[in-house]
Amino acid sequence: MKSAGLETYRMTIRRLALFLAARAPALGLAAALGLAPAPAPALGAQQSDADLAARIDRVLAGNATSAAPGCAVGVARDGRIVERAFGMADLELGVPNTPETIFETGSVAKQFTAAAIVLLAIEGKLRLDDPVRKYIPELPDYGAPPLIRHLLNHTSGIRDWGSVLALTGYGRGDRVISQALALDVITHQKGIDFTPGA
Repeated sequence: MKSAGLETYRMTIRRLALFLAARAPALGLAAALGLAPAPAPALGAQQSDADLAARIDRVLAGNATSAAPGCAVGVARDGRIVERAFGMADLELGVPNTPETIFETGSVAKQFTAAAIVLLAIEGKLRLDDPVRKYIPELPDYGAPPLIRHLLNHTSGIRDWGSVLALTGYGRGDRVISQALALDVITHQKGIDFTPGA
């Protein structure tokens, strides 16, 4: 990778990190839970699991009722995990959230996946201009190969797997979607919507 390109990728990661860091205080969650960066506590000053659970409850419990959707929170600190859940997982059936509730994340993971891909490119473990089939050989040959860069820019032409799945009678929220199912739907597409990069 050329040094100018490498610097561009590094700037992208820095911008992403700054963006996320700038948004974190607006959410106020880390600070409210006492998780904001701070000097290392003195020995014996470690926050107990019960204290952390109580802080989580103070921040989130007032926003979740048995009549509204809620959330689940997991905080890992000092090798321990504290889990809490609030509100409802299914309003129609009256099912409350638990720490084990599986949530449909939608597009939340896209920016983290993109950042991880860019880090791999910076480390020289892949190139953004590599064909996707280099890493997913099950993907059909569409003539013009979709590149990793096209996936990051939403210009690959590969059809949205959720829309294709809906043609079978199942929507995104109708069943638990595994990576294996999504990959199966994607790799069985006989064509693409447009030429990659267009």
